[in-house]
Amino acid sequence: MQAGGVLAWLTPEWPPPEHDVKRINLLMNKPYHRTCFFILLPLLPVAGLWKAPAVDADLRREFADPPLHWKSRPLWFWNGKLDADKTRAMVAACKAAGYYGMGILPCKGTGVEFMSPEFLQHYKVAVDEAGRLGMKMCLYDEFWFPSGSAGGLLAKKYPEALGKRLDMLVTDVTGPREFVQAVPQGTLMGAVAMAMATKQRLNITASVKDGTLRWGVPAGDWKVMVFACVRDGGDGLVDYLEPEAVKAFIKLTYQAYYDAMPEHFGTTIDSAFYDEPAFYHVRGGRAWTDRFNEYFRARYHTDPVTLYPALWFDIGPDTAAARNALFGLRAELYATGFVKTINDWCAAHRINLTGHVDQEELVNPVIGTVGDLMKAFKYQSMPGIDQVFAYGRASRAYKLVSSAANNYDRTHVVVECYGGMDLPLPNLYKEAMDQFAKGINTMVPHAVWYDPARIIFKPDLSPGSAKYGAELPAYNRYIGRLQLMLQGGRHVADIGVLYPIATLQAGSWFGPGNPYEGCVDIPEADYMEVGELLSLQVRRDFTFVHPEVLEERCTVEGAAIVLTNKVNHERWRVFLVPGSRCIHVATLRRLKQFYDQGGAVIATTCLPDRAAEFGADAEVRQLVTAIFGPEIVRSAQAPRVTASSTWAGGGFEPAKATDGSLQTRWNAADGSKGAQWLEVDFGSTQAVAGVVVHEAFDRVRGYRIQTWDGAAWVDQARGERLGKRKEISFAPVHTTRVRLLMEAVASDSASIVEWTILGPDGRDLFDRRPSACHRNGKGGRSWFIPMPQVATLRAVLDEALPDGDVAIEPLPSLPGGNFSYIHKVKDGQSIYFFANSSDHEVDTWVTLRGRITPELWDPHDGKISLAEVQQGRGQQDPVTRVHLNLPPVRSIFLVADEPGDRAK
Repeated sequence: MQAGGVLAWLTPEWPPPEHDVKRINLLMNKPYHRTCFFILLPLLPVAGLWKAPAVDADLRREFADPPLHWKSRPLWFWNGKLDADKTRAMVAACKAAGYYGMGILPCKGTGVEFMSPEFLQHYKVAVDEAGRLGMKMCLYDEFWFPSGSAGGLLAKKYPEALGKRLDMLVTDVTGPREFVQAVPQGTLMGAVAMAMATKQRLNITASVKDGTLRWGVPAGDWKVMVFACVRDGGDGLVDYLEPEAVKAFIKLTYQAYYDAMPEHFGTTIDSAFYDEPAFYHVRGGRAWTDRFNEYFRARYHTDPVTLYPALWFDIGPDTAAARNALFGLRAELYATGFVKTINDWCAAHRINLTGHVDQEELVNPVIGTVGDLMKAFKYQSMPGIDQVFAYGRASRAYKLVSSAANNYDRTHVVVECYGGMDLPLPNLYKEAMDQFAKGINTMVPHAVWYDPARIIFKPDLSPGSAKYGAELPAYNRYIGRLQLMLQGGRHVADIGVLYPIATLQAGSWFGPGNPYEGCVDIPEADYMEVGELLSLQVRRDFTFVHPEVLEERCTVEGAAIVLTNKVNHERWRVFLVPGSRCIHVATLRRLKQFYDQGGAVIATTCLPDRAAEFGADAEVRQLVTAIFGPEIVRSAQAPRVTASSTWAGGGFEPAKATDGSLQTRWNAADGSKGAQWLEVDFGSTQAVAGVVVHEAFDRVRGYRIQTWDGAAWVDQARGERLGKRKEISFAPVHTTRVRLLMEAVASDSASIVEWTILGPDGRDLFDRRPSACHRNGKGGRSWFIPMPQVATLRAVLDEALPDGDVAIEPLPSLPGGNFSYIHKVKDGQSIYFFANSSDHEVDTWVTLRGRITPELWDPHDGKISLAEVQQGRGQQDPVTRVHLNLPPVRSIFLVADEPGDRAK
């Protein structure tokens, strides 16, 4: 039987029941979403016709009534005077509320000195009681936060272990002459002279004698730089880059806890938690170690001294590679010096390590946080993230941290959540839904408070809380079901997305901006925004892939890139390179191999043209041209959009003002007032004759439209107010750059929804259309999307992969939350989690690749029911459609046997 030329009935019963004939006839000629024409048969939930998934009976029983060990474990702030009886009572109350355990976070007001015998005795009371009740404890490793000071003990007992900083003393000199300069205090890292005209660099360290630099300056203008590593000691924190320093911190905390209660390690105490280490605690984010040169020579077999100027200046063609070498090593030293050193200690004492860094949502982590957010978790048994202060604040970083776990084959991804939010009850669930749908699977609520009268950060998630206490048992049953289903197993996604650390490192340098806010904006770095578009609007799941993981843990198998982990092995049929100017050569070689074997490659915003390695720029350009074709490469450089400042919380980058959407905007830094600007660099000469500006809040009180004449900015128009929409015309001018200068604002900061630059014919000069598909003879395809948006990403992905692992029909805007999903395979079962965290009902069909007969598992009440499904064939693969109806703030699991016909 055929209809429209394509048919494959997959129902267990044929012919269908008579009462379904009319419905089947209607379906036979109904076009499917994404223009796939095929027949779908409704599979009715009739007893005897349905083959239930072969799910273990224990799993069904535990889902209905989750045991305690699947439930959440909050932070427990010790913010009041300690009393043994009260401590025991609180532990018991937490168990009654559904908490499986706690992590004690010591604060002021306990009445005992941190890490004193009295403090440890009180701590042991809590651990003893937890052990007696069958609960677990997580060892929080600090007094307050961030981790690394041991509550001030490190500075007192091991001052040599405190953080260090790289300083530069720079002098501009003109030769010929003799230059004499006293060398700064600290460990001399090197002295370099750089010719201003040619960028030639000379290592003049040998000219330093007895604390003085004496150097004969050749003719010309030179920049003389002396680099020294000095003790900083910011906030009394440890040197995160030095294992021996971190061992001193361990001795004061981890080891002291172990010595006080060794019998509980590996039993009641099963994990440890570090909190918010970051480079910004050192002045300028310039965290360094006096052994850096030694480590560099061991890794790269060359001396780093002549590369040091790149940390502050453009040194010519070597700039990108030099920064990648220096910042890349610093990121590795953090991962090995701090995280691995602690993780190794934990493993030796039979506990796991979790914890999170600070400011994970920053687009650029190179200067201010820990250098490389994904690599930070390379040696950590349970990667973690922080979600505090506002709903969804760290949303765009969830996938980075869960992807790090996927990359490095970790089964648990931890979130510390809710702190600093006076949130309504539904948001307990909204946050969890969003996070677990992006790969997080272990909840640490923030927080239970020892003294509810002295709460520092709301909410109070203590069992006795008037607002939340009654909800905690139901909440913990919900979390228990999520953790039961989503911990372990392997992640399934069709799309790999490159983590563009090479571009982030190449574009970073010391000096500008606030390290807490990321220091340097990288205009082309769209990876977080692309990730959010994929997850929350296009709704195609993906995995961020670290370039080292792509090189070391991935292979190309036919038209797929395969992550060859033992547990989390993934298969990507599409690989996306987000906006990148710099890239590792090994990354492009792997993508060229993938493309040559029929793979699909997508790039956004700009194509790379320089290498993260020395002397390899030409190979980068050659490989990019081979993958995308010379025509795309010639036209691929999208305009660069930059700004005077950007809102630190993220989501308001300069490119948002030119993305063609009135739903997004650029926002200047909070409180920046006037003298703010947006600039577009077209990279080539354009004829410009006007602009249209949409302002968010009618704050501007003086503006200029300026163009660049090659030497200076020239006013083309000026005025007082912009408002909701302002169209400004002027005589045509040829220029490469256009600037909107906002000289004053009425309050707060400038915020521009959209800024359109017009040619003489009134045409928008931003070309947001994706390129035509470039193909090779073996099925390889590539696309370039100059300005990634929902429609363009969706269109290209529909062409690249018409039968995705999961396809969700386009939905209208969902205020107050999101509709998102994750797919995992665990113990032979396909587990799909769909979450509607929004304030609106979602009624839709989802299409799953493969023949499956799923059940609906409701994590809110533990009930299991049959799903309304249709089965058929897509353009390439068998598929199953499932009807979902989710009220606001509701989620559901689909559980099915892993199909044997899933496309490989």
